Amino acid sequence: MKQLVLIRHGESQWNLENRFTGWVDVPLSPRGEQEAREAGEKLREYRFDYAFTSVLTRAIRTLEIVMDVIGQPGLPVERDQALNERMYGDLQGLNKTETAEKYGEAQVKLWRRSYDVRPPGGESLHDTAERVLPYYRDRIWPRLAKGETLLVAAHGNSLRALVMHLDRLSREDVLELNIPTGAPLLYALDDQGNAVTHRYL
Repeated sequence: MKQLVLIRHGESQWNLENRFTGWVDVPLSPRGEQEAREAGEKLREYRFDYAFTSVLTRAIRTLEIVMDVIGQPGLPVERDQALNERMYGDLQGLNKTETAEKYGEAQVKLWRRSYDVRPPGGESLHDTAERVLPYYRDRIWPRLAKGETLLVAAHGNSLRALVMHLDRLSREDVLELNIPTGAPLLYALDDQGNAVTHRYL
């Protein structure tokens, strides 16, 4: 079985402030740094051959903390904006509660959770998947296929796109999919890349 661990970055400062973050490069909050340390503790028994992350600080820092905790600070890492969070366009920086009051909760849920509805000036989950999945097929899967154990530190929506693919979720299923911050998600994949099991550690 191929082993792949996905981890959404720890809580960011804008997660704490309940703002749409997207591609804005905000740091982890103190709680987010602690979540990353706790994730590392849960991964102590694993040894990784390679890691992938986005180019945004909150994911990079989460990965650095995890690598330090598990005793693999020199783990080779590939950074790519294909793994970046979904770009939220005009919503970036806005408070989510205030945005729901302005546009209605149903509309904001569509912008946040649906598969193909774009927020103003931003990406839909479908758009995000259009960059995440080719990157997974071209860069991540070939290493898994060779038997490497991999760690991917990314974001709520880039990981939702990947989980949707791995778990064969429908557009309706993905509406309710939420990936918590700092919680390692372990996949066991067969030789064809199909998910056999997955669980949070």
